[in-house]
Amino acid sequence: MARAADVVRLLLGSTVLCCSLLGARTASASKAVTAHLAAKWPATPLLLEASEFMAEESNEKFWQFLETVQELAIYKQTESPYSYYNLILKKAGQFLDNLHINLLKFAFSIRAYSPTIQMFQQIAADEPPPDGCDAFVVIHKKHTCKINELKKLLKKATSRPRPYLFKGDHTFPTNKESLPVTILYAEIGTRAFGKFHTVLSKKARNGEILYVLRHYIQKPVSQKMYLSGYGVELAIKSTEYKALDDTQVKTVTNATIKDEIEINEVQGFLFQKLKERYSDLRDNLTAFQKYLIESNKEMTPLKVWELQDLSFQAASQIMSTPVYDAIKLMKDISQNFPVKARLKINILMLFVLILNAKNLRSQYLYTKI
Repeated sequence: MARAADVVRLLLGSTVLCCSLLGARTASASKAVTAHLAAKWPATPLLLEASEFMAEESNEKFWQFLETVQELAIYKQTESPYSYYNLILKKAGQFLDNLHINLLKFAFSIRAYSPTIQMFQQIAADEPPPDGCDAFVVIHKKHTCKINELKKLLKKATSRPRPYLFKGDHTFPTNKESLPVTILYAEIGTRAFGKFHTVLSKKARNGEILYVLRHYIQKPVSQKMYLSGYGVELAIKSTEYKALDDTQVKTVTNATIKDEIEINEVQGFLFQKLKERYSDLRDNLTAFQKYLIESNKEMTPLKVWELQDLSFQAASQIMSTPVYDAIKLMKDISQNFPVKARLKINILMLFVLILNAKNLRSQYLYTKI
């Protein structure tokens, strides 16, 4: 029994020691919060995003880029992700200068063209795609994933309704518009795409069809699409209860306001000069200065009357500024518009304050006379 008690005592002692070590490690750990923003769609291939970048440059560069990467996706299975990334940049470098290559890298980093790829994926899902097809063709509402059936579908294509083409569709360069529309849904760089593209591009050059390409990924990856560079705010609120002494808080607040009042400039107003110029309004100016200091700490919504002519005033101020400073001022106003808007309203309030004081003074002198 004594031995058993010693063993239990030893186990309890080691447990307490482990808990204390874990607690110390947790206390010393960093409290930083790391957040990841994941989109609702899966990760999209970089090769497809690169093609969209090319399409923004020109339609001609887009199709030239496609010719060089017809079966590039094969290397994705053998190369590392970094090597495959550099291979895409190398292929794109045949049509872009160094500046545009850097822009392409930046577009990759923020995944700027991923939503466009997902848009085409949604369009393909609405067709819907035939089962078990890596790529398929739609010719006036008729579907096929076999190249040998193209000739059959093209025979009576003009008798069927013409499909609607979107602004972002990639159309093969041709001089004729009244041709049968052949839409290819495929993933660029795959063998299925290469086979269809060779046949369809040849027919388009011969003036037989209007060749349109839309991105389609038969088997999207399970990896999440993490986004960066988007306007997202992570608000974390502490629910921890804290007991504070109200008297100390008021004392600190009053002392802070007193220190801030001693500051000469508040929201663009030089109160020292104003008090020297309007010495009889010193108390009113001090109250107005307190109001500005307190209102500056909270961003209250503007009222309807406060929003009138704000855009005109902002544009007028920018236009009246010298050319070299106009862009800097426009940037400052656009980034700090709520504060600037509040400043213009405060100027109006100061003007009304001084005007009312002068009116009261004139009425007093008139009554005295």
